[in-house]
Parts: sequence; structure tokens; C-alpha cells
Amino acid sequence: MTEKQNLARRSRSRHAGSLTSYATEGGRRWKFQIYVPMDPERPELGDTRLTRGGFKSLDEAQRALDEALKKKRSHARFQTKTPTIGEYADHWVTTLRLQNSTIDGYKKILRNHVTPYLSAVRLDKLTATRIAAHYRELETSGRKDKPGLGKPLSANTVSKVHVLLAAMLDAAVDDGLILLNPAKKKRTVNPPTSSQIRAQKPEIITWTGRQLHAFLTWNRDELNDELFPLWRTIAYTGMRRSEALALRWSDISFSTGRISLRRAVDITSPHTTKVTKTGSARVIDIDTETLKVLKAHRADRGAVSLDLARADAYVFGDDQGAVRVPDAITSRWTRRLDWACATIEGLPRVTLKGLRHTHATLLLELGEHPKVVQERLGHSTITTTMNIYSHVTPTMQKSAIDRFAAHLGETPPGA
Repeated sequence: MTEKQNLARRSRSRHAGSLTSYATEGGRRWKFQIYVPMDPERPELGDTRLTRGGFKSLDEAQRALDEALKKKRSHARFQTKTPTIGEYADHWVTTLRLQNSTIDGYKKILRNHVTPYLSAVRLDKLTATRIAAHYRELETSGRKDKPGLGKPLSANTVSKVHVLLAAMLDAAVDDGLILLNPAKKKRTVNPPTSSQIRAQKPEIITWTGRQLHAFLTWNRDELNDELFPLWRTIAYTGMRRSEALALRWSDISFSTGRISLRRAVDITSPHTTKVTKTGSARVIDIDTETLKVLKAHRADRGAVSLDLARADAYVFGDDQGAVRVPDAITSRWTRRLDWACATIEGLPRVTLKGLRHTHATLLLELGEHPKVVQERLGHSTITTTMNIYSHVTPTMQKSAIDRFAAHLGETPPGA
């Protein structure tokens, strides 16, 4: 056998498997073959041949073969007929044990940004270069919504596609359908980086303290808005829309001035609640004036019906006591904002979530420790808080260096 023939094929025994090279348009590739039990629990059925290919080097194929042999020794089950991306995605998403809203988000990503492009590709034929080409296509013309159909997807959305695809392919590895996860070859796949995501991040629009005060005063005194207590509570606590709507009177301690956030509205199931976004409850302090607003609101609710003021009643429920629909509340906020911007000169438009952002931004600008802000907002880590509110950092630095200089006696305090 010539040296060239020896390079083209390396054989093993039936037990150890074999490694073989073959030519493709993209260059030489390697594959391996081993015999595995048809059913590890029924050895009498005998063996069947398992082939996996597409490896760019002999070493890569050898590592994959070693993984397969290791799995064979552990008596794991191999699936010799590999499903397509579309087939496996449908199965995989039904096995997830996550919140309904998260699963719905995954289904949307699969429906819009994965299966239309990769559905017919077999799992074992999906390569890192194919994934990279898919991401570049999404970055060029991946939007599916009507206003932006055919326009580029943001780096943040492509990153979400990458995270989902990598998780699904990890499951495929665990299921024995593929031996290596091509999405983890980041040098080839080249998913969006954190800096690229941050660079495209839209600017957070918040109100100044003066603007927030002007809006709330107008909303209470001129509009006489029944939802004023809701807007005030969100603005003065930084809680999420879904958390505020799931609040019960028993969650508010009027004696200690604290609110316990134990649940949130489930947007996937009308009029139901779930655990908070982080999966754990938190307690936040509220100011005296907001407590007075909530006490008056409870009295008003009790005047409509005593049931609406009971401990287990929703603080911001509808007139029948049911949980309000979050999107409906956002629509009502938008209408009020239209009126406010037409009335209050220079008032910028902010989203309902902008009230939460305003709360955090004002605290940080006032020099409050980011850890306190993190706890009030319910972020899982302080890194999340600082990444979202990085726009406040220059103000914090200026204040810090002024205090530093004043401490050393170089700048008079308050100068």
C-alpha cells in the first residue's frame, strides 16, 4: 500500500471502528464507522453500523470516534437515523422545563429564524460554516415583522438565535444524534460579540426628576386618572409591569413600609400569575407618600366592593377583581402619554418600562450604591444592572472624583 493510500484510509477492527478519508468539493474530509448495538437492552438483536462524517482533519475524526466508543462502553443508546433540524426542533422544544413565556419566545425564534432556513438539514450534516452562513444571512435580511420585513436582524437577536441553537445541539449531543456541537466552534461560527450587541443597543430614554414629578402631578390633578396609583408605584419602586399587576394587598406592609414581590402576571395565560422573572421573591422599601397613595387607593377600591379591598385581592385588578392584561395596561399608558406630551412642554416620550428605568437612573445619579438598585429592580446580578445603566456611569464618576478631591482638601465640598 502506497503512502497516499495509507493516508486515505486507516482501518480498525470491528470493535474499535474505522477512520476513512474522502474527497469533497470543499476539500478532503474524514468519517468514522463503528458497530453499535441496535438496542443496548436487547443484545440478541445484534449490531448495526453507525457512520458519522464531515470532519476536516484526522485528529477531529479520531476525537469523535473516541467519544463514540466511550459512549458505546457506557451502553448508551445510539440513534442511527438522524432527524432533520426541523424534526428535532419540534421535539426538543416540547421537552423544555421553563416558564411558559420563555418557551413561547423559543418557539418564536425557531419559527422565524431557524426552521425556515435549516429545517431540511440533517443534524449530522449541520456544520459550523453552515451556521456561520445562516447568521450572516440573518444579519443581512433576517427580520420577519411587517414593518421591517427583509431588513437586518440586530446583533442581540442573532445572539439569541445562537444561544438557542447551541442549546438545542447540546441536547442532540446528549441524545447521541451528533457527537460534537458545531455551534460551539465560535471561531468559525463567529456569533455576535458582547461589544457588538452593546454598540447596537437602543438608547434608554428616561425622565428627569422634574419631568417625572410634572407627569405624575398632571396625571393626578388634571387627568384625575384612576390608574395614577399604578404609575406612581412603578415609578417609585422600579418594579416590573407584570409584578405590579400581580400585587395583592397582603403583599404590602403599611406598618413597615415594605412590599413583597412574590409573583408576576403570566402573559401567555390570561388572568393568571407565575413566579417572578428570577424565580424568587424580593422585598423592597417604599416611601411614605406612596404608602398614602396606596392606602387611599385601597379605600377607593373598598368603596366599589369590599372584596376588592380584601387581603387576597389584587391591588391593581379590574373592577371584577381579576388580574389586568399587561398589554392592555401598556396601551392605556400610551394614550396617557400622548395627552401628557401635548400638555407638558418638553416632556419626552418614555415607555411604561421607562418608568422603571427612570427609577433606577435617578437613584444612580443621586449616588445610590448599584447593589441597592440591583436589589430593588430584581436583577439576578449586579453586572446586569451596570450593563443596562452604563449611561449613568459618567455622572457617577464625576460625583465620585469630586468627593475624592474634596476628601483630600483640594476642592471645597459643594464647590
